[in-house]
Amino acid sequence: MAFKPNELDPGRSARDLFGWEMRDHRKRADAMSLDQLTQIIGCISKGHLARIERAESMPPPELPAKLDAAFGTDGFFGRIYQLAKKEKFPGKYRRSVELEANAPVIEEYAAATIPGLLQTPEVVRRSLQAGRPDMTPQELDASVAARLERQRRLDSDTPPHCWFVLDESVLRRPVGGAAAMRRQLAALASDRRPHVTMQVLPHSAGEHAEMGGSLFIYAVPGSPPVVWEEGARSGELIDDFESVAVRQRSYDLLRAMALSPRDSRAMIRRISQEYGRASRQAGEVAEE
Repeated sequence: MAFKPNELDPGRSARDLFGWEMRDHRKRADAMSLDQLTQIIGCISKGHLARIERAESMPPPELPAKLDAAFGTDGFFGRIYQLAKKEKFPGKYRRSVELEANAPVIEEYAAATIPGLLQTPEVVRRSLQAGRPDMTPQELDASVAARLERQRRLDSDTPPHCWFVLDESVLRRPVGGAAAMRRQLAALASDRRPHVTMQVLPHSAGEHAEMGGSLFIYAVPGSPPVVWEEGARSGELIDDFESVAVRQRSYDLLRAMALSPRDSRAMIRRISQEYGRASRQAGEVAEE
């Protein structure tokens, strides 16, 4: 199956620039195919090279020198790599990550998974692995480290105020198995950080405007809020006033429909105990 090029913008990020230059040099080298480049490089699979060329994966440290040797570019790819390795997230998600890293207030409705800012390391790993089962172990380790690094802000000297509305489905999906989810929900229930508020939107609340996707609202100092809407494999940044206002009203309604923070913690503890019983019945190791 032929790999389909995506739209790269070399001005968007160093990772895009690396992929764009890699593709450009390959095409100018007698229209070299990815198969041919894979044979020349020798240390990376064709699929991995394709993801790097589409700016979906970070180039491994050994690749720049091999590309410079293959194309005779005298350290060119090595210099781009020094910039690209400082970028932990693909270009299409970078703006949302920047907002998350700087917003004084973060409001999130989580429809399908535990919010990334609240995930335990084992749930982080299993969630990322499920979304990209073709990742190499090195890519997975890098992605896990990047997500865990994002969490550090919650325990910084100037943490954001975070308000999470968790759909009940988030709690019921056993990511990593029952034992892993028991530990994850136990961590949520015991979280007493004053700047973190959690509410559960129970199934009994019925239909609502944000069914089918997650919603993030970031406060921006000196400017109106910005919204990030996210599906399983895509995301959209929304900053026009009217569209943001519509989503803010939806979020406020979700918050009103959800259980109180106290009742939400009680529900999280109850479901955590259910996972504990299930893991014991299944013979899973119940680590503390």
